[in-house]
Amino acid sequence: MKYLAYAMALVIAVPAAAEPQQNWYGGSDYTEFNVEYDGRFTFVRLSFTPINQDGWGRGRRRWGRDLFWDHDWPHAETNLMKLLRELTDIRPFMEGSNILAADDPELHKYPVAYVSEPGFWTLSDAEVQGLRDYLLKGGFLIFDDFADSYYGGGYEWANFEQGMARVLPEARPVRLDFTHEIFHSFFEIDSLELQHPYDRGVYAEFWGIYEDNDPSKRLVAIINYNADIGDYWEYSDSGWYPIPLSNEAYKLGVNYIVYAMTH
Repeated sequence: MKYLAYAMALVIAVPAAAEPQQNWYGGSDYTEFNVEYDGRFTFVRLSFTPINQDGWGRGRRRWGRDLFWDHDWPHAETNLMKLLRELTDIRPFMEGSNILAADDPELHKYPVAYVSEPGFWTLSDAEVQGLRDYLLKGGFLIFDDFADSYYGGGYEWANFEQGMARVLPEARPVRLDFTHEIFHSFFEIDSLELQHPYDRGVYAEFWGIYEDNDPSKRLVAIINYNADIGDYWEYSDSGWYPIPLSNEAYKLGVNYIVYAMTH
């Protein structure tokens, strides 16, 4: 779509709904900002307990933060919803978004959920069951913002994969190329060479999990590995990143939601 650059201007120009200030040090009950379900598409982010209470998993704190799942909240989802509203026939809820645990029954009201930094997630038995039920009943997950480019060794991928193996023991992630339907559900994306926003020289990999491991069936999850498309969404109105890169990240986000809503 040639008009995405124009839509970027809309992200800057359209006033944002009132938003809470982000607490980078954790400790807040973010769910106090949740909104009531009213039938409209609403952005949902999953919360989780990090791999240890340091929030890092290697015996130290990360930037003094206790949380991982809140990375880029709330501006990433706010900006993405503006574009979704302007470019598609979906009329999303614009006055807020939701943060839910995987075992929260409310999750089943929402077709798409976003997971930030799954390289450090843990899941209780109840959350495992809740997420399994969600996916088997038609839910769709977007995994984003995790990479092994800093330390190597595949640590974050291994932790993510272990968690998913508990949720769907038979599932096998498959690397996707640009020919997959999800990359053509709204925008025509003909290249997946998306550079990591702040780890230069690292490019995204896109993986998917199919229902019953059958490529003829729907994807139940899209996995952005060595990537952080949420960062591009968050800072698209700041001038930090080149517009073409933010555009590509928005194309992916819109396509993911349109695919999930039509499959």
